[in-house]
Formats: sequence, C-alpha cells, structure tokens
Amino acid sequence: MMTPYFFGYGSLVNRNTHAYPDAHPAQLLGWRRRWVRTRLRDVVFLTVEPDPSCTIDGLIAAVPGADWATLDLRETGYDRQPSGGAVAHPLGQAPQIAHYSVTPDNRVDSGDHCILRSYLDVVVQGFLREFGDAGVQRFFDTTSGWETPILDDRAAPIYPRHQTITNDETALVDLHLNRLSARLK
Repeated sequence: MMTPYFFGYGSLVNRNTHAYPDAHPAQLLGWRRRWVRTRLRDVVFLTVEPDPSCTIDGLIAAVPGADWATLDLRETGYDRQPSGGAVAHPLGQAPQIAHYSVTPDNRVDSGDHCILRSYLDVVVQGFLREFGDAGVQRFFDTTSGWETPILDDRAAPIYPRHQTITNDETALVDLHLNRLSARLK
C-alpha cells in the first residue's frame, strides 16, 4: 500500500508546527481559502472551498503507516476529504492525498469570532519559507474573509503552535494586513 499524504494550506505549511516526513510544496487546483466562523470556537478557522478559478499553494507531507489519528486530532473541527487529482505535486507516483475543510453544518454566519494574529504569523512564516514573498502575496490574495477582525495576541500568543517571528516577518504580515484594510481588535 502506498503511503498517503495530506495537503496543508494553513499552519501545516509551516514545517515547525509538525514532524510529518517527506514534505513538498504543492498546489490545490480549483479551491480557495476562506476564514469561517464555527460553533466550535470563538476564533475563526481557515478552510478551503471549491473555486474553479483559483489555485492555492500549500504543502503535502506523508502520513506514515496511514495513521491519521494524530493529524485528525490536530485538525479537530475539520473533516478530512480526498483531494482526488486536484493536487499538483512533484512526486512521480500518484499518492492518495487528503485535505481538511470545515463542513457547512459546523459553520455559523455571525458571531464575535476573530482571526488570531499568532496563528496568522505562523501561516505567513510557513508560506514565506516555502514560497518566498510572492507566495505570501498569493496566500493573502487567494484567501477570503479578511473583513473578520484580527485579535492582536502577539504579546501573549493564544495559538498553541505559535512561533517566534522575525522583525521582517512581522513587517511582512503587517504590510499585507494594511493592504487589505484588515481590522485589528
């Protein structure tokens, strides 16, 4: 049996947040990222939804022994679904690849939810390392929901897998948030 892979498009792009082997930059064709509110937490989730006009960058990595339990636990609130042939990747073989998304029954339309800046910092750091400045630009441009307020928790990070970011990384995040007229809370 061939080792399966996951496609990560948020914090899983930052290799410092996991120890999954055989990781490679990849793209998910026909999908777009979106910040969504859920009934599960008071912070928004970053999810994906079909969009035939969009392609998003991300990272694939092996799930040794097809042991999904640990990753499923990390991705609580998401459903794992097969990516089919929607992932462009550098591997010669065609492994089974899955990605996670928030199901419509877990979403809510309103609430006082926010984006954690400590989470966003981790995501942007990963995209910068994998795809450079152009990849960070694409992350912001292929993600919807920037009208959601952003909780500035950098001084006391709430996100459990937060990372230390450099002054240049901080400035890069802030540059894009300003460009999108994002609201800090």
